[in-house]
Amino acid sequence: MSVPSSAAPARPIGVIRVLTSDDEAAVATHGRVIEERYGLPTVSRCIPDQPHGIHDDASEARAEPKIVALAQELAGAGARALIISCAADPALQETRQAVGIPVIGAGSAAAAVALGLGRRVGVLGIRDEAPPAVRAVLGDHFTASARPRGVHRTTDLLAPEGPAAVLEAAAGLVESGADTLLLACTGLNTIGVRPLLERRLGVPVVDPVLAAGLLASYRDDD
Repeated sequence: MSVPSSAAPARPIGVIRVLTSDDEAAVATHGRVIEERYGLPTVSRCIPDQPHGIHDDASEARAEPKIVALAQELAGAGARALIISCAADPALQETRQAVGIPVIGAGSAAAAVALGLGRRVGVLGIRDEAPPAVRAVLGDHFTASARPRGVHRTTDLLAPEGPAAVLEAAAGLVESGADTLLLACTGLNTIGVRPLLERRLGVPVVDPVLAAGLLASYRDDD
């Protein structure tokens, strides 16, 4: 005779999205990827009033206090860990100081995984320079950075020509000597371009959402 389990459900990973949307399914996209890949329960929320996400210093500065506030809400609601789903790792240190649970930045997580896969890492993002959080982890293993043609904000990746522009920029990084690619925008997960890049270019491609989920999977639910 089977005995009903009395174990409480696992507490979720809180996923903080920095792109504002009223579409709950869209907000939950990165959380669903983590659930499917690692079997972790997630709860996803987005910060307010940032319809184009974080794409420059000004938008990052506006987002930082919102990220901290949302992190506190998710921690108070029972999240066991948090993921800031942005490769710039906005407000990462401030958030860690504000909550009593682990906080993972997608950018530094991706950089750590990339170091385990290659020695010359090319960074593909939506800014002209690689995020400082990514550069800090990569150190001398950073090779070059690139921004897809016509892409200046994460929402630009959703244009019909977005995947082709991403492939073109990624190919340039490989031609310049990169043996591993790091996607320095979580919007590149949203458009699902990683398998295409690996298939066409033949090098490992590190997705920041999957990298953050991997690190979250190392945290047991207490």
